[in-house]
Amino acid sequence: MDQFDVIKENFLAIEKTYSPYATKSSEMVRFFPIEDDIRAPFFRDVDRIIHALSYTRYADKTQVYSFKENDHISERMLHVQLVSKVARTIGRALNLNCDLIEAIALGHDVGHTPLGHTGEALLNEISMQELGEVFAHNIQGVRHYMEVENFGEGLNLTVQVLDGIMCHNGEMLSNVYKPVKKTKEEFLLQYQNAYHDLETSSHNRPMTLEGCVVRISDIIGYIGRDIEDAIELGLFKRNELPKEITDVLGNTNSQIMNTIILDIIENSLDKPYIALSDKVYRALFALKKFNGKNIYSKSMSSKDIAYYREGMNKIYHLYLNDIQNKNTSSIIYTLFLNSQSIRYLTSTSHKRMVIDFIAGMTDDMFIREIEKAR
Repeated sequence: MDQFDVIKENFLAIEKTYSPYATKSSEMVRFFPIEDDIRAPFFRDVDRIIHALSYTRYADKTQVYSFKENDHISERMLHVQLVSKVARTIGRALNLNCDLIEAIALGHDVGHTPLGHTGEALLNEISMQELGEVFAHNIQGVRHYMEVENFGEGLNLTVQVLDGIMCHNGEMLSNVYKPVKKTKEEFLLQYQNAYHDLETSSHNRPMTLEGCVVRISDIIGYIGRDIEDAIELGLFKRNELPKEITDVLGNTNSQIMNTIILDIIENSLDKPYIALSDKVYRALFALKKFNGKNIYSKSMSSKDIAYYREGMNKIYHLYLNDIQNKNTSSIIYTLFLNSQSIRYLTSTSHKRMVIDFIAGMTDDMFIREIEKAR
């Protein structure tokens, strides 16, 4: 055995301790073969994700609140790191594949638009009108890593990671998360169908237990932190949190996270699923409803939404016109299309190119562009 093989075995040694329900490196599936190196395959996907240009843009994308003059308010970058940490804590306790968990967690929100869920809804309106297709950030995340990133060549991530990103929907809370085994072809079919049936696709379950961990960790990563941000901004006081919730989960982000994480570990150890106790599930469901009413529905005014809707439509049609008229001095060329591969340019419609470009924008860039278009 040469040194290369010894080092590679070191990477894989931890798999001897894995739960029988964990995903092994030997189960990895990619669409295209790649040359082997010392890293385990899901570990390698983590590297591909964090070195991609899109990972850097997380730092200037909205989590809930946009353009607040407060450096302590969460951005998307912090959220994905919190989800990664929460999920790896659960994964380590359950003897799961933490490399796979980390890759899914760090990549799960790359499809998010500027302005968070508000921007996603606005871009969905455009996508439905222009293409007759749904725009959803989890589906765009898969598209981004398969078709847009790496100058249009894609990152060739494993199917298990792509599936975890596609099925991470943290808006859909459940008390039990069971993986559903899939072939590469079944994954692709679910991905393609998602452009036409958002309701069905939002209920797709991950193909791995690690994907299930990330799905519940997405909620844990935002539910308490969003409360801290709201309190920081003076939207309500901590003592206004419902007592029937805080008696179970606690009233700080630290307490909420700790309660849910320990409850999941206790109810999921040596099980082929991820589960919450009934008591914690009910409290978490109630907290999510409280946040919806007191945080998410008030994160942006109707006047602001109307302004951003008008702006997004303007720049969409502006960029589309630039492509159709081959205006190569346009920003969509200089910052995007000029560096995209022949593969991307020849397989992508002009309308989809514009949607890809807007989806990838940071908040600051989006605001500059809509103000220029006024």
